[in-house]
Amino acid sequence: MSTDYSNFTVKRIGCIGAGYVGGPTMSMIAKYCPHIDVYIFDLNQTRINAWNSDNLPIYEPGLDEIVQERRGKNLFFTTDYTEAVIKSDVVFLSVNTPTKHYGLGKGRQADLKFIELCARQIRDSVKTGHKIIVEKSTVPIKTAMAVSRILKTSSDSQATFDILSNPEFLAEGTAVKDLENPDRVLIGGENPAAIKILADVYANWVKREQIIQTNLWSSELSKLVANCFLAQRISSINAVSAICEATGANVNEVAHAVGMDKRIGSRFLQASVGFGGSCFQKDILNLTYLAEHYHLKEVADYFYGVISMNDWQKQRFAQKVVHKLFNTVSSKKLSVLGFAFKKDTGDTRESSSIFICSKLVEERAYLNIYDPKVSELQIMDDIMRVMNDAYDGDFSAHLDTTPESEMVRRCVKVIKDPYECVKDTHAVLIMTEWDEFKTYDWKKMYDSMKKPAFLFDGRNILDHSKLEEIGFDVYSIGVAEKNPAQW
Repeated sequence: MSTDYSNFTVKRIGCIGAGYVGGPTMSMIAKYCPHIDVYIFDLNQTRINAWNSDNLPIYEPGLDEIVQERRGKNLFFTTDYTEAVIKSDVVFLSVNTPTKHYGLGKGRQADLKFIELCARQIRDSVKTGHKIIVEKSTVPIKTAMAVSRILKTSSDSQATFDILSNPEFLAEGTAVKDLENPDRVLIGGENPAAIKILADVYANWVKREQIIQTNLWSSELSKLVANCFLAQRISSINAVSAICEATGANVNEVAHAVGMDKRIGSRFLQASVGFGGSCFQKDILNLTYLAEHYHLKEVADYFYGVISMNDWQKQRFAQKVVHKLFNTVSSKKLSVLGFAFKKDTGDTRESSSIFICSKLVEERAYLNIYDPKVSELQIMDDIMRVMNDAYDGDFSAHLDTTPESEMVRRCVKVIKDPYECVKDTHAVLIMTEWDEFKTYDWKKMYDSMKKPAFLFDGRNILDHSKLEEIGFDVYSIGVAEKNPAQW
């Protein structure tokens, strides 16, 4: 029986999870809905303390100003479950749904244990009234069915619930812009009245025609498909980049020509060392597992090819570095500029830098690493985890004792100054497209390096002709080398 929403007013919104999605999304709602109190709950006291400080736990251009403006007025970060969840009219589930690293579906299926824990805790703690529960996390299709089933299993509760799917379509580095001016807001559900309640919240700043309503399953699937299509474009242009290098074509010129076709467009056609981030690989693997579950092998193979091409591009780049440096990087010092998976974020999840740095360390190279937003602790931890990938489980303590971790500590240094990072190194690797890299005095850097000085532009962001005039031996993605190695 449908709930009567005629007297339902949203006075308080709660969110479980204060991460890359929950924090910015709730902050934006607080900005444009000053009549609604917004509470963000997380068990991690350190993270909540950071949100309540002048040093936010995530970096997004424009986010700090919004948090400073609304925090303490109608935006609150808390570890108080009652304030954030039990007292709220609408509750967003914005917790991590990583790829499983154990058991059935290992390496492909999304791990929904945190979503299930949220549902069970809501069921056990909310005993009266009505709440709208909103899936904000990226989840496999039919997850809403599991959440609904759990919420209905309480034997001593009079509470009722509606489940909505409201996937995020944020790009890290532009999340604030994406939230303020979204291409679309997607809301899936079975109760039109509940959908309207959430749509009315977004309508405080989003045009009604941009708020799309679907059933639950279409909404859950749309996020996975959108990320697959975007990643597919990147893998496609990276595949083309290899052909360009072999034939003498220029991938930038090819991408420009193809992108001029209005049926295709120019976005996500920038050849690079490969895509990263928390969503693309995870969502494609999830989609692959879904296809396999429904015995659609050809579909699963097609989707998985996007991941395979991305992995191959990273491997190809690492091999190119070794080959160009006379087939060995052992005991050579290399400088890595950029560790985040993209510019304007401190997020390193699935960053190409992690894989490539680990491969170079395995080749016994010494690495100087600089990134303007990623901490030394994060960089060291990421490389150690990749090099200890045979170990499953919580290995924070294990990491300190392995030979691989000792090798990372011996071979990797995190440098806070880019010029110091490059000094006395044999090669520079551009791994993130930070705008500041374009402003450096590259003549000064060249003069401080060992000769011959190599530069590998994994993002194709620098002026390669000027670098060659300075004296660099330049390798760029998708362009035939002027000085190909013959050894």
